[in-house]
Amino acid sequence: MKKYLLYLFDFDYTLADSSKGIVLCFRDVLERAGYHDISDDTIKRTIGLTLEEAFASMTGEKDEATLARWRKEYVAVADRVMNEATKLFDEVTPLFDALKAQGVKTGIISTKYRYRIEDFLLRHFDSLPVDLIIGGEDVKTPKPSPEGVNEAMKKLGVKPHDVIYCGDSIVDGATARNAGVDFAGILHGVTTREELEKYPHIIITHNLLDLTMIE
Repeated sequence: MKKYLLYLFDFDYTLADSSKGIVLCFRDVLERAGYHDISDDTIKRTIGLTLEEAFASMTGEKDEATLARWRKEYVAVADRVMNEATKLFDEVTPLFDALKAQGVKTGIISTKYRYRIEDFLLRHFDSLPVDLIIGGEDVKTPKPSPEGVNEAMKKLGVKPHDVIYCGDSIVDGATARNAGVDFAGILHGVTTREELEKYPHIIITHNLLDLTMIE
């Protein structure tokens, strides 16, 4: 069994199901902007993108000021409703317990804001269960840029060959590839196995606990 020194995770659809909250927030902004026919599935397919990228993808809007305004409106709604509408996947607590017992380091790299991830995790754990969180506000270039992964490796003193990045989307697959680290595809979201298999990977699984038994 290969022993990684650092496990990095995406957040949405990897460690937690925040799709209900995400749909609520996007729909609030989109409806007020006059977009009434965008489906829940279309919204869910944007999870993993930045907010500006998601709004542009769904509406075709290209004006940066408009996209920035929608992002601010989304964040204001999310501050009220997001974490209450987010559910931690059942495997996460035993996963972090197992990785801690193995003595490996852990981190989260997400386009979601760090403060929101920290608040959510502290609702479920006595203290943060990971060594590091890099959110959307912490990088200049979002995933699939390797910036977040590179920063995590630098801060935690780990080389790429000792790192595995775990995520549910093609953005995550591209992020791992761009950072030169191994990739584990997680089938918790709307991205299919076939889509994830297009990226170099060590494992593609429905169960996070399989990550502790990689060979």
